Order: sequence, then C-alpha cells, then structure tokens
Amino acid sequence: MARSGHPDYARDMTAPFAFTHALCRTPAPSAVNGIRAGGGPDPELAGIMAEHAAYVAALRELGLTVDVLPPLDAFPDALFVEDVALTFAEGAILLRPGAPSRAGEAAHIRAALAERHGRVLELAGPGHVDGGDVLRLADRVIIGLSDRTDRAGAETLTALLGDLGYRAQIAQTPPGVLHFKTGCGLIDDRTVLAVPAMRDCPEFAGLEVVLTPMGEEGAANILRVRDTVLIGARWLATQALLAARGVPFRALPTDQIARIDAGLSCMSLRW
Repeated sequence: MARSGHPDYARDMTAPFAFTHALCRTPAPSAVNGIRAGGGPDPELAGIMAEHAAYVAALRELGLTVDVLPPLDAFPDALFVEDVALTFAEGAILLRPGAPSRAGEAAHIRAALAERHGRVLELAGPGHVDGGDVLRLADRVIIGLSDRTDRAGAETLTALLGDLGYRAQIAQTPPGVLHFKTGCGLIDDRTVLAVPAMRDCPEFAGLEVVLTPMGEEGAANILRVRDTVLIGARWLATQALLAARGVPFRALPTDQIARIDAGLSCMSLRW
C-alpha cells in the first residue's frame, strides 16, 4: 500500500469519491459459474470469498459503513451488485442488466435500496443497462454502450439521472471491452486511467487521460474511495505509475474474480 500527503488529494475529498456508505453481497457457491467471455482456469470459491472479504474490509478501513447482503445462489453473478443499480446521495436507480441470466437480480436488491434511500427510481420499458457501463465524473455521468447496455436503456437512464440532478452523456465502448469501466477508472476528479483503446474517447474531454502500461490493460478498473485508489494487486507497473504521481493506493487481490470477468468497482454500490 502506498500513501501520499499530496494536497490535491485532500481537496479531492469533495469530488465524487467522498463515500460514507457501501452495499455489497456475499458470494454464493454458484459464483464459480459466473458469466465469462473467454477461457482460462476456473475460479475457486474459497478464493472468491477471500477476495470479497478483503474488499469489504478495505472499504471499512477507509471509513465506510458497509452492509453485506446474503448470497443468492440462483444468481451466480449477484455479488457484482454494481451492475443492477446505481446509488447516489440523492437516491438510487434500479437497472436492467443486459445478460439474460441476471434479469431477476434487481428484484432482490430493491428492498435493501429502499431501506437506505428515500428515493428509488427504476429503469422501465425497453432497453438494458449494466452499472459497469456507468462512470460518474465530478460534473456528469458517462453511459457506455456495450454488449450489456443498449441505446434505449442508456436514453432511459439519462432521463432518470436528470431526475436526480445529474447530466449524462452516452459513449461508445470500444469493441473487445466488456464494460465501459472495464477499460477505465478515475484516478481523481480530473484524471482517468484508461486502456489504449479508449485514449481518444470524446467524452473524456477536459480530463487528463493516463494510459495503462503495456500488458496491464486489466488494471484500468480501479476504484477511487475517498483519498485512496483501490487497484488489483498484480498490476505492479500501474501501481508504480500511481506512486510516481503521488496517488495514495491500496492493492487488493483480484485473481479469482477476474476469472469471471469482474473487477473492483462491480463488487459494491457506494454513496
């Protein structure tokens, strides 16, 4: 873990990272059968459980109140709660994930969101959106079109975000990038870490774009929480990049969840 007393990062506590709460879900035994796009070794349940526990512990150590929902064995990907909802201080939005196997997940988190948010909106009508395609910036929200998020869903979500006071832009996720946030994550409110394929994303106008080092494209799904960036432990070159910029970071194990096409941002809802 690296830390810095850089004054910019104290100021950035007012950016969209000053979370106080998070909602997670315990992995079910079925998590080893989560959606995966390619080959590679199968995940191990003990490893998934350990990585999830380390993640929850890190959020708590960073000062967040973290509630952990019970597992849902009927939904192998249910531990990735970010794909089924968005949470803000102003309210929550229930989404409609694009993968058919995840169609019923939102119903199982509705009550938990209603207990914690005075206002819960819902993506209704045609279209689908995965939360992994939604990147919140300091001044706007980017919705990436992908295999899991279509234009009809993105346009409906744009209207719902407007109801909560947020401006949205619709972007195109490059081919080969599963979710928009698979390929990018915020270092701070002015800087985005992105894979080379997203270097020229027009929606990044006004931001500094820092590219992932060669061979570490998987590092792009970082998660900024308060003054600390969470990053996968195996991405050593990217950690060195953050350290050189004076960015506080904490390295977490992600080897097992990566085997089911997941990363750091998708394991929690934060507000």
